[in-house]
Amino acid sequence: MAGPAFAQAASGSTADDAPERVKSLGVVTVTGGQPTSLPTQIPTTIEGVTREDIETRINATDSEDALKYLPSLLVRKRYIGDYNHAILSTRASGTGNSARSAVYADGILLSNYLGNGIANGTNYAPRWSMVAPEEIERVDVMYGPFSAAYPGNSAGAVVDYVTRIPTQLEAHVKAGFSSQPFDLYNTHQTFNSWQTSASIGSRSGDWSWWIDLNRTDSQGQPLTFTTATVASGTPGRAGTPVTGWVPGLNTTNTPWYILGTGTQYHTVQDHAKLKLAYDFSPTVRATYTLGWWQNTAEGRPESYLSNAAGQPVYSGPINIGARTFNLAPTAFPLTNDSQTHTMHGLSVKSNTQGEWDWEVAGSLYDYATDQQRQPTVALPLAAIGGAGTLQDQGGTGWNTLAAKATWRPQGVGGGHIVDLGVGRDAYKLLIVKNNVLGTWLGGAPYSPVSNVGGRAETQSAWAQDTWSFAPKWKAVLGLRYEDWKTTDGFTSNASSFLSYPARSESDLSPKAALAYQWTSDTVLKASVGRAVRYPTVGELYGATSGGALAFINDPNLKPEKSWTGELSAEKDLGNGIARATFFHETTDDALYSQLIPNTSISRVQNVDRVRTNGLEVAYTGENVFVRGLDLGASLTYADSEIVANAAFPASVGKWQPRVPQWRSTVYGTYKPDAQWAFTVAARYSGRQYSTLDNSDVNGFAYFGASRYFTVDLRVRYQIDRRWAAAFGIDNANNDQYWNFHPYPQRTYTAELRYDL
Repeated sequence: MAGPAFAQAASGSTADDAPERVKSLGVVTVTGGQPTSLPTQIPTTIEGVTREDIETRINATDSEDALKYLPSLLVRKRYIGDYNHAILSTRASGTGNSARSAVYADGILLSNYLGNGIANGTNYAPRWSMVAPEEIERVDVMYGPFSAAYPGNSAGAVVDYVTRIPTQLEAHVKAGFSSQPFDLYNTHQTFNSWQTSASIGSRSGDWSWWIDLNRTDSQGQPLTFTTATVASGTPGRAGTPVTGWVPGLNTTNTPWYILGTGTQYHTVQDHAKLKLAYDFSPTVRATYTLGWWQNTAEGRPESYLSNAAGQPVYSGPINIGARTFNLAPTAFPLTNDSQTHTMHGLSVKSNTQGEWDWEVAGSLYDYATDQQRQPTVALPLAAIGGAGTLQDQGGTGWNTLAAKATWRPQGVGGGHIVDLGVGRDAYKLLIVKNNVLGTWLGGAPYSPVSNVGGRAETQSAWAQDTWSFAPKWKAVLGLRYEDWKTTDGFTSNASSFLSYPARSESDLSPKAALAYQWTSDTVLKASVGRAVRYPTVGELYGATSGGALAFINDPNLKPEKSWTGELSAEKDLGNGIARATFFHETTDDALYSQLIPNTSISRVQNVDRVRTNGLEVAYTGENVFVRGLDLGASLTYADSEIVANAAFPASVGKWQPRVPQWRSTVYGTYKPDAQWAFTVAARYSGRQYSTLDNSDVNGFAYFGASRYFTVDLRVRYQIDRRWAAAFGIDNANNDQYWNFHPYPQRTYTAELRYDL
């Protein structure tokens, strides 16, 4: 596992040219691979993994798996190929806050700031699928909003994927298989997934290129369940007597019946990536990236209920335990999703390491096609057709444009590195939902159900000075200016239309960091930064109720404003690095969905103040105790509390949702020789809550967020110079745990790889 900074190798250099690891004011130089693009001169917490780490110790079926064992991080990945709920959680932000972290690949924004979390049948998880595991060169994470170069969404963390660009001909082919025997309630099935990938790249003269292809065919476990509380039934004998239901307790320990499953996805995804690089000179390079991703997914339910004749029951009045319940036609929902997204990135940058370097970069992410079809009729008719709806997000997307420069002034007292830049990010959201003509499976839209749209734009300017003002001291001072505005916001349904006036706001976000070389092998570091996270278009204009819009959104939401700080001590142990970090975050006007006072309706509102204090300790080492044994471990304690919330007083003094008090990771990899690698890894997370008032006391239920402890295994064998095989087990101890949905149970993986 990499240290907090990485060598900036000159163009054309190789791993053998890089210096050995040295310690200097919190900067650790590591050999091999391409450098990170994170601002590593800032003395703050940066952790990372390399391609070799991923191949050796991680059963990586999706790009987000690369983050699996990094301190304080969790990606809410529910199954292989999870394209709509895999949200990143950080030290002081839960898995409902996707807009509080920033995910990039080669400088291209993958985070989806059209919304936050999951709402209205729409998802705002990062676009992980635009990076395949096989193309990753390295991944690095900067914890906290301590660089002026990044927007206020970096309050939690900045994740940077660097993908491959070869220096000579190389080609790779990989096939992988996963199998999950799943046993929960009355579902007893095995769900399998296949993945295949191929890539090739080379360098010829001034040109470098890379092509990567990947296909995933995945069957996930059931994710939702049809339920009814016992008390909601009407005493009596009316309705069809049924069997097959499963008794249980919901998150508030209220007795309920589990009647069947909801969404069980079969998803087929194709990924294609083209990277081209051209060297105008030894120090100036242009890079173009084209990403293409398509997905077709069928979400299918299963009723546990049977009538006296043994036939499945999907709707209508039923009778359980002398109580009558009425199942709506959509009690067991079906969905058909179809998406085609494209991504473009273009950058031109210099790398002279002289007095001036510069970069100009732009990117575009486009929802070329993004549709979801659902029936409004009950099974079994819905399986073959019937009435339904079509939700279409075509035309949605975002684009970015930025210019930045680095100035290394000569002849100025003390060593200075000045970074500065300007940028513009623009977002467009359009969600159109219509009833369809004929069958829901393919009918054309004809009458409106709901329509939500709007635009947001942020223009920014920033500057940051890294100053080595004394032999043992380094200071970094930064300032970011952001000017945010929204336009064209509207919400409509079949009978009404509301439009909203434009809004704008400007903010300054200062940053500062300080490092002191206490001893030759120990560095003390302090960082502080302000982050302003503006409301997304989806939060401002999207309604939070199902069905037809009820205009319960709030277009006047205030931005989140956070102050984050950390104090770290880092020690080089010779064959490893140990770190202890105290961190603090105070967020005013945090954006959460909560009940509107005196109603049963929820919408996104501002929570007055959330405060988090915590401690994170981490260790990584190579050749520990015996040659070939690599160890890594982390432990995080977070006291994250809602300290003021006038709109929902019952939440004051309660834990912030989805932020556990304790979490930990540990791994050990033993490489007895150049062929074999054996890894055991474990992850633990303490209890969590999903509600602001912590009323969901039972985390081990549908809608709940539970504690968990999982053990992962991986064995990799390098057969010869070209062939390699691996076998792994994720969740080998078969822990059954929840984060609203059930996580995967024990899953077996196998892969075979060929490298030219």
